[in-house]
Amino acid sequence: MGNLNKDYQWRISVLMSAAVFLILLPLIYVVFGSNSSLANTTRMNKILNWSNGRNNKSLSNHQFVEEVQGDPATDLLVRRLVRGRDLIKLDATGFSCDLSVNSDVCVSKEPIRIDMRSMTVYLSPKQSLPSMNWTLRPYANKQASETMSFIRKVEILRGIEDKPPPPCDVTHNVSAVIFSTGAFSGNVFHEFSEVIIPLFLTTYHFRSQLQFVAVDYEAWWVSKYNHILTHLSNYNVMDSVKDGKVHCFPGAVMGLKYHDKLACNTSEIPGGYSAKNFTKFIRDSFSLKINHVMEIENPVLMIISRKRTRVLLNENEIVALATELGFRVITVAPDQMSNLNVLSHQINSCSVLLGVHGAGLTNELFLPERAVMLQVVPLGLEWASAAYYSDPAKQMGLTYLEYKINPEESSLLEKYGKYHPVITDPAAIHKQGYLALRAVYIDGQNVTVNLSRFRGTLVQATKLIRRSTP
Repeated sequence: MGNLNKDYQWRISVLMSAAVFLILLPLIYVVFGSNSSLANTTRMNKILNWSNGRNNKSLSNHQFVEEVQGDPATDLLVRRLVRGRDLIKLDATGFSCDLSVNSDVCVSKEPIRIDMRSMTVYLSPKQSLPSMNWTLRPYANKQASETMSFIRKVEILRGIEDKPPPPCDVTHNVSAVIFSTGAFSGNVFHEFSEVIIPLFLTTYHFRSQLQFVAVDYEAWWVSKYNHILTHLSNYNVMDSVKDGKVHCFPGAVMGLKYHDKLACNTSEIPGGYSAKNFTKFIRDSFSLKINHVMEIENPVLMIISRKRTRVLLNENEIVALATELGFRVITVAPDQMSNLNVLSHQINSCSVLLGVHGAGLTNELFLPERAVMLQVVPLGLEWASAAYYSDPAKQMGLTYLEYKINPEESSLLEKYGKYHPVITDPAAIHKQGYLALRAVYIDGQNVTVNLSRFRGTLVQATKLIRRSTP
């Protein structure tokens, strides 16, 4: 009978334990059930804790020191933008900068706050670290010195006693990316080369979990590139001047990574992105359907029709010649190129893109793979033609073809005579500086191609298209 009592007591104990477990199970799930939820909660608590002095005019450095460490997800994302000693510094201090020849990019893996009124970024100070006051102009190509002087400065502070951080008005659970649209807005080459491609290089690995903050916000620019911006971020671009508030973020990137003219180099920071990766991203952003030139049944040639400088004076004759050779010809003038959604689909349906050297050739980005990019190279612009459009075209998987004009095909011959250094020694004009070069070869020259010689180039283009295989 004693054994029966013990057995009964044991059974009761088991049943009670099971009942207690079932009661506690929901609580256990809430606390431990989701790592991502826990991470998000930690991150938001970390930011919100900064606002516990919200009724005060500013927060003390001591309050910042007490904050928890940065979010692990933010850490992984921003550390891809620094290497070597800069990465070691990021791990040690939570903040670091990659100061390269072409661009300056600073990152914080720990919470920051941005006062949009003064464009001041407040880092979390630590007692073990010295105070810091750093200024950055967040435009990608810092070699463009004249442009940089027009870019709004971003001040980055840590532990400055007389500049304590203000309380937050708005909190975010994604990192901020601060950039400038630049002073070249309106020139499609500079817009893509020095803003759009750097945005892709710097932020694509964030998988849209970021907030763009534009320091030189232009509403028309944001509208023009909306298809691209919305494929890089799930949030509307923030106009820092119009906003005027203090925003809290779990981390930040200040500035954009620039590789070279229309370039994506797989070996450079952030690593792994090629020009072909970028053009695929562009096709996805604009929902372009044609991936390879062989998908186009009948050859189509588009002419970028310049109207002010480097004008193709016998454009009508070229249209007739191309039509004779079997092309369906489309001409597009600069005033027809502002709507990228329409233009991108037009160019994506083309087998050949033809134009005299100039910003309009940047639209080679929309061509399908192995399409022909045919550049007419004016007198004195051989280097620029190769660096700006030839080399990038090849990296994008396009077939590059060029037609270098002879002096007889340039309007400069009639103006200066065949023995003038402008004709015989362009290098001497280049040595006089960019303004002299621009006045003569960029702004002062038009082109009339030799139709007999140009026919051979167009025939070569048709052969290259036929030989292209996916």
